Amino acid sequence: MGRGRAKAKQTKVARDLKYRTHEADFGALARELHGETDSDATDESVDDPADEWSDYAEQARD
Repeated sequence: MGRGRAKAKQTKVARDLKYRTHEADFGALARELHGETDSDATDESVDDPADEWSDYAEQARD
């Protein structure tokens, strides 16, 4: 009991995905899947996650 709303929402989402036309950039998707990056985009990821939190750890020890 109580599954009616959840099933209705799933049905609605499924219909939207099936019938709505989405403009997809398949070239960008292929580049992302192959690990290629655009020359304009900058990747600001942190190499070592511990570096990001090292300031907090030093303050906690004091």
